[in-house]
Order: sequence, then structure tokens, then C-alpha cells
Amino acid sequence: MTNTGMFFRMLLSAVFRRRSRAVMAVVASLVGAATLSCLAMICIAVPQQMNQEMRAYGANLIVTPLADSENGKSGIDDAMVEHTTEMVSAKGSEKHATYRYENVRVNAAPYVMAGINPAQVRNLNHHWVVDGSWPSAGKVLVGRDVADAMGLKVGGSITIGYRASDNAASSGQASQPGTDGTDGTAQSGTGGTSDGQTSSGSTGAQQTQNGHVSSDIMDTSGTEFRVAGIVDTGGSEDSIIYALAGDVDKLTGSTRGVDVIEYSSGASDLTALVNSINDMTSMHVKAQQVTKITASDTRVITMLQTLFWIVSLVVLVFTLVGVGTTISSIVSQRRNEIGLRKALGASSHAIGVEFYVESAVYGLLGGLLGTATGYGMARWLCATVFERSIGFNWWLAVVSVVFSALVAVVASIPPVHRATRIDPAVVLREE
Repeated sequence: MTNTGMFFRMLLSAVFRRRSRAVMAVVASLVGAATLSCLAMICIAVPQQMNQEMRAYGANLIVTPLADSENGKSGIDDAMVEHTTEMVSAKGSEKHATYRYENVRVNAAPYVMAGINPAQVRNLNHHWVVDGSWPSAGKVLVGRDVADAMGLKVGGSITIGYRASDNAASSGQASQPGTDGTDGTAQSGTGGTSDGQTSSGSTGAQQTQNGHVSSDIMDTSGTEFRVAGIVDTGGSEDSIIYALAGDVDKLTGSTRGVDVIEYSSGASDLTALVNSINDMTSMHVKAQQVTKITASDTRVITMLQTLFWIVSLVVLVFTLVGVGTTISSIVSQRRNEIGLRKALGASSHAIGVEFYVESAVYGLLGGLLGTATGYGMARWLCATVFERSIGFNWWLAVVSVVFSALVAVVASIPPVHRATRIDPAVVLREE
């Protein structure tokens, strides 16, 4: 019989002759591998799915024209929208929607009207609840607050008037909703306003004509639209009237660029993306993160990752203790055998290799069983707690099995070191 054959024969004999100890070592590795693989699968899959779902709740990045630039008066033109979108898509997947805001009158009351592309807005904001249908030619989508204030129903009509003077104070723009302008971050996820009505200075002051007070402020004339639907988001969007961009152009009698571009970006470093856009001063636009979306997303993911590292550290310590204790017990039981083998000429290196391989076998068996158990636990937890499905991650499974074997070997270092230092003369004298 060759040396290799004899080695494996001795190894198998040692394992089967002490089955109870071997089972304890395998179980210790199994528990560690199951816990770590379960947590790892959850912490990898769940944040990715949550990130995708959070992006369905609106934009995490908005771009607006600089107020002191030519874009501030004419909005962001189509060419700049395309260029900005290319910059965002270069850093990851993206969805976007554009908004043109105008101050309008409904029954002499001031409101904000947004010209949109319904397909873009619908794709970006899956959380919007629309009673009825999205806007189309001659039809508008009104926010819930607007509908409640005016008693509007789906299928009803609404007369919207436009006065150039209402928008003069903002240099051809309605106040751009969704930003605070103080810290470079947006506070709302989508194109909403703080109160649903215009902030133009002309709405609060009386207008004069030939030295007399003009009755234009009470003028209720305008263009009649049908109410296609009513949108309910629970946010500032409920205070806006949405129409096709082409209908807004017809209502105002002018065509210009958009006031806001909203992006749902999959960029790994959103801050770097914002800085890269803002550094391009020739674009005359300003990019801002939407803190309501990005902060929630980051907070949840950070909590999961922190939990993973804390639990992983605790489980790793218990696995090391469990495997190390089991190997120590095996070494103590085989003390006489080790002394006899050394007396017959076995080297400390050969004895150490045998114990290390034995520990690795326990770790591999425990890793295989533990990884399978961990996957089952991860699927169950994702389905019951997170209400998500999870697939099997092969590379993570391989890492888990190999890591279990390495941990078992590391845990066996102290007892194996003691085994190699056994003095055969002392052991044989005791016999």
C-alpha cells in the first residue's frame, strides 16, 4: 500500500472510530456555515431588490436649470435633456421624466400646471394611484387636493386660464417644486409643490391698467379640459394639474424647455454623479439628490449590512470555539496513539498534517450541509419577513464551503500544536 493510501486509511479510521466527536465537529461547522450563508444571501439579495423597489417610488436625482443662466428663462432644451440623460445612463440604469411648470388660474384661483410625457412619468412613479386614466390630448390629470377643493370628478370638465403676467415674476417659469435650494439636496421625490398653488409674486398683488385696478385677477375665462383622472400620492403631487406637454404649449402660446428632469438612477455613487454634472458649468444646470429616497434606501441597506457583520462575528467566534474544542477532545483521546507513532518514527509534521486534513474534512462536510440549510433558511426568511423571493447563489455557496473548511483548520491550530509537542517517552512511561 502506498503512503497516500495508508494516510487516507488512517484518516477514515480516525473519523469512524470517533463518530460522536466527528459529528460534533461537523455540527459546529454546519451551524456556522448555515448562519453565515443565510445572512450573506439575505444581505446581498434583499438590498438589491429593495434598491430596485425604492427606485419605483420616484426619483433619487433631479436636474434643474440655473436661475442666473439663459436656461433659467427658457428651461432645459431637448438637446440638453438628452446630454444629461447620457451622463446619468453612463453610470448605471436610469429612468427619467421631464416637467414644464406654469402658473395657471382655475376659477380665478392660482394653481400649478405641469406639462409631462405620461409614459415617462408613469414609468418613473409606480407608486402613484390614478383613479381614471392618464392625461391625453385635451384631457388632464388632477391631483387629489385640487379635485377635492373644486369638487372635480373623473369625466368632468375644468377651465384653465393662463396669464403671462402670472409667470412674469419667475422669468417665464413657475416656481420649481420639489427643491429647497439651501443645501444642494431635494426634499421630495417627485414634481410636487409646497402648497399646490403658485408662488409668483403677481398672484398676491393687485394688477393695474391705466392707473386703475384691473379686473383680470377675477377673470375665469380659459381653455376647457376634460378630467381624465385623479392622482393620489399623499404628497405634494396631489396639488398639481398634469397635462400633455403639447397641451401646455398650446395653452401658453409658447414652446420652451422643461423646468425639471427627474431621474431614478442606478448609479453606485450618486454623489459623484451629482458632482460630475454640476462641474460641467457649460451645461447651465444643477443636479441634486432627492434625500427622501436616497436616505431611506441607504439607511435600510446600512442596517442590514451592520447586522450581518455583527452576527457574522459572533457566529465565527462560536464556530472557532466549537471546532477547536472538538479537535482538542480528539487529540486528548488519541494522545497515546500519537506518542506511539512518534516513537515509531512519525514526524510532528506528518501528525499535524493528518489532524489538519481531518479538521478540513469536518469543515467541508459541515459547510456543504450548512450552506444547503442556510439557503433554505434564507428562502423562508425572505418569503415570510421580507416578502421577496431569492435565488441560489453558486459563487456564494462555494465561498461558504471553502470558508467553513478554512475556519475548521484555523480552529484546530492550537490543539494540533499541542499534539505535535507530545513527548513519546512520557506517554509510553505512563502506559
